Amino acid sequence: MQLAFCIYKYFPFGGLQRDFLQIAKACQNRGHNVRVYVMDWQGDVPCGFDIILVPKKGLSNHSRNQSYYHWVKDHLQVNPVDCVVGFNKMPDLDVYFAGDTCYAEKVSQKGFLYKLSKRCKHYLAFEDAVFNQHSQTKVMVLTKQQISDFERHYHTDPSRFYLLPPGIAQDRQYNYESLAKGKQFRQANQIDEHNFVIVQIGSDFKRKGVDRSLTAIAALPCDLKQKVTFLVVGQDNPEAYQKLAKQLGIEYQVRFFAGRNDIPDFLFAANLLLHPARQEAAGMVLIEGLAAGVPVIVSSISGYAYHIDDANAGVILAEPFVQADLNQAVQNAITDHDQLLAWHNNAIHYGKTTDLYHLAHRAADIILGCDHYE
Repeated sequence: MQLAFCIYKYFPFGGLQRDFLQIAKACQNRGHNVRVYVMDWQGDVPCGFDIILVPKKGLSNHSRNQSYYHWVKDHLQVNPVDCVVGFNKMPDLDVYFAGDTCYAEKVSQKGFLYKLSKRCKHYLAFEDAVFNQHSQTKVMVLTKQQISDFERHYHTDPSRFYLLPPGIAQDRQYNYESLAKGKQFRQANQIDEHNFVIVQIGSDFKRKGVDRSLTAIAALPCDLKQKVTFLVVGQDNPEAYQKLAKQLGIEYQVRFFAGRNDIPDFLFAANLLLHPARQEAAGMVLIEGLAAGVPVIVSSISGYAYHIDDANAGVILAEPFVQADLNQAVQNAITDHDQLLAWHNNAIHYGKTTDLYHLAHRAADIILGCDHYE
């Protein structure tokens, strides 16, 4: 089969981009041809991928998205394929991977003027093209909450939804080498073995709530605060958050890292993972944290937050978000050693007994029409 994958931008270390790459490679590994339509590609190009660079036209994101769609549509008419798979919402997709939240749900909480904007109308129209009752697009989702939201706003036929398992790499799983790897990471980064290491991982620091985490650490009693090392990893400009850390008096305990490939080592070295996100359709890092045996504090708005509850391996913060709740949860995690150890052991058990690893395999089944799991 000739497959076309549509994604506006590709860059290493983005969550949506990682899922796209895994799924496209899984299809390629089964002998199918992969063509990718993209406006911007950063990083290495996988062997055998046919990368089609779509011209960027327009001053705004939504105008560039519209231009992208029309250009790709014209190209596909001349160069047809067997299946068109989208990782951003747009018309005429055979399969859509829902790596984000329902935009109509977000709009329902906005004011009248926001709903009149060209940007809002564009995103609603492209979302409607995927989910309305007349569309035949198969929709791959990451959480049950996504299905609920899309059905409520678009009355989408439930049979069009395909719930995927998470898809983390096996090297995220805690094993007999993990403790040694964590110690080696601490030594290599001059982190005292007795320090309490908190990590936060994910691109787009505002959306992930890095400022909330910094505030919670700064609110700790002085004796606890001095023992904390906070590591923030992600593809974003850290300048504003470095300034905030300085204003809060914790600049020497906070380190920022660009996106990178040795995430398991960060997790194996960590005592706690924070993810107080403002918006998060799923949150693959939550699954990675559990598999690595790291207790998690997460906002309930995150799609994968229910895994923390199922594993009994951390705290889910209620919505609407209250900073004092996060502050207290972080302090409790540091001071209650027995609870932290129980969460650690529960997380390891969950990672070994739950399917957290086969997203790409299942997605390839759906794209290629192999629905024998249903």
